[in-house]
Amino acid sequence: MMLIPCPHCGPRAQLEFTYERTLDAILPLDATPEDAARILYERENPRGVSAELWRHSFGCRAWLRLERHTVTHDISSAIPWPSVGEA
Repeated sequence: MMLIPCPHCGPRAQLEFTYERTLDAILPLDATPEDAARILYERENPRGVSAELWRHSFGCRAWLRLERHTVTHDISSAIPWPSVGEA
């Protein structure tokens, strides 16, 4: 079982969280239909560290930005999202 280190609640089981998407798959509000299709459906899915958006659905309900290795599931960081400078 993967433990996710919530910055507000401490380490919690993955079952408490909901995976949303990788950060590169978040659409800007002014995206054209062509850009939206490219961002959502034509992205690569490489092995390695991925920046992802998760929600602590059955806990504090905060959105988190995780840096997670897609093969080993090792989490190198978990910070509130959006953090300073992100939106």
